[in-house]
Amino acid sequence: MTKIAVELVPRDLAIFEEELKAIKADIPDVDFINIPDLLSCDIRSWDGAGIAKKYFKDAVPHLRAMDFDFTCELPIKDKLKKYDIKEVLVIEGDPPQTMTHQVYPTISTDIIKKFSDEMPDIKVYAGIDQYRSSIKEEEYRIRRKMLAGAKGFFTQPFFDMRYLEIYADILDGMDIYWGVSPVLSQRSVSYWRNKNNVIFPKDFEPTLEWNVAFARKVVEFAKAHNQNVYLMPIKAKIMPYLEGVLKNNI
Repeated sequence: MTKIAVELVPRDLAIFEEELKAIKADIPDVDFINIPDLLSCDIRSWDGAGIAKKYFKDAVPHLRAMDFDFTCELPIKDKLKKYDIKEVLVIEGDPPQTMTHQVYPTISTDIIKKFSDEMPDIKVYAGIDQYRSSIKEEEYRIRRKMLAGAKGFFTQPFFDMRYLEIYADILDGMDIYWGVSPVLSQRSVSYWRNKNNVIFPKDFEPTLEWNVAFARKVVEFAKAHNQNVYLMPIKAKIMPYLEGVLKNNI
């Protein structure tokens, strides 16, 4: 059965809770909330997940591997147990903008393995970045993460069904959440092209209508293949976007 995850950023606690309440009340097809761990936010992802669990049965915090010393015991065990968090998403993490934040030469497979050893009851997801290198190299990273203990994957946003279908062949049989994120301005288009190496399809338009229509295609694809969808309304107004994608769609 297809599951829908939605990413929410807890920049402001009051706004964050209002968004959670609105989604819970108006978009019943959303199954759980993903919480990124951004250094620009005062609320860490696991604390945000604890808040989200007041409204949703499940919430998945992102964990930045480079924030953890892999030679030490996982320092957030008590928090995860306190909030009854059953799933986490381990990513590599981007280096901090200043040197005031401590980071380590830890990679995602180190932390995935630590969860396998120290908290085996927690399901660990890993990330897929289909733009960072060749498909062959990304597939190798995926296999290494599986060997370390990853049980499923969340992808970076797709913008082209043809590219998604290539990865669907490679990832056949895995627990996958296909990423989708609206890009609504030329500035955002430039960011995705230059920062993340995205090649947009010829028919792409930075409009809410195009992005909603594409997201609906991804949901239909996920349903047909018994997979899942990860919606990331990063720059969009959350409720109009989610209503456009999910209302009368599942």
